[in-house]
Amino acid sequence: MSEEISLVTGGNGHLGNNLVRTLLSKNHKVRTTVRNINNQGPFKGLNCEVVQADLTDKKSLKKAFQGVKNLYAVAANFSMWAKNPKTEIYDNNMQGTQNVFDIAKECGIKNIVYVSSVASLNFKKLPANVDNGYNKDRRNWYYNSKNDSDKLALELGKKYGIRTVLILPSAMIGAMAHNLSYSNNLVLQVLKGEIPVDTNVTLNWVDVKDVALGAYNAMKKGRDGARYILSNESHTTLQESVRIAANLYPELKLKIPKKVPKCLLYTVARLMEFSSKLTGKEPQLQRHYLDMFYGLKQDYNISKSIEELDFKPKSSIKALEEALEYLKNDWDKGKLSE
Repeated sequence: MSEEISLVTGGNGHLGNNLVRTLLSKNHKVRTTVRNINNQGPFKGLNCEVVQADLTDKKSLKKAFQGVKNLYAVAANFSMWAKNPKTEIYDNNMQGTQNVFDIAKECGIKNIVYVSSVASLNFKKLPANVDNGYNKDRRNWYYNSKNDSDKLALELGKKYGIRTVLILPSAMIGAMAHNLSYSNNLVLQVLKGEIPVDTNVTLNWVDVKDVALGAYNAMKKGRDGARYILSNESHTTLQESVRIAANLYPELKLKIPKKVPKCLLYTVARLMEFSSKLTGKEPQLQRHYLDMFYGLKQDYNISKSIEELDFKPKSSIKALEEALEYLKNDWDKGKLSE
């Protein structure tokens, strides 16, 4: 086993936990951070060091980063909605990025793989490509946070002399999810028949294990300052996703959702947004989300990732089929948790 310590922030999350497992399979010495040190379930049977740290607490980060050479900055607030999105999502993600790089510099960390998102890409020209610039749509605070923290990570890496490689995953799905991630929850909604209509919003499914391996390869051979899209090339529609589930599990008698005019979806979204103000719960549909994604084909140019990181993701259909099987098994056993 290599004596160099590789640290993964947020090791109890979907990508973080799969990345910990990938690193261990490659015979690396692994340390990972969690906010709640009592949350040991995701690490059962894993030979890794688990320490408490919070991205907003520099003292805890300094303790966790001691002796680390390679840092995988995975932890972030992945929420599409909050009561106060500017503070809860944007400010937290920006400050967390600043803190990670500040303490990494102080602790002498040499290499950082920073997990950004396809949310930071410019979708005006498809397939989306890292060379097309950043997302200029400022209507969603989560997207704003990924857009701006992506830039901040590159700026700080250059300023502090830390080799910094960015990876930009799409909708990660699949196994070893100890909590129900945003993307896996969408797959579960498909299974449960909770997609009543096709909102004409597409997904780009990618297996989380492929992203974890892509992150590992980014650390090994990614270029300093480079951004790599870790996704599939082509999108999958909601109708296609439900049809795949219906074919796999005919006993569920899933109905293929029909497309609904945007004007009607707008009306529904307005009512849901009003209701969320009363309940404090996230609306299932939002008008600005429709503005951003209605009719958008989430296709990506991943040629750079293929050539430089040897990124070979399983197809989006195969990834979805395996995620459906994994979630169906856990659903049947009553093991799923929000």
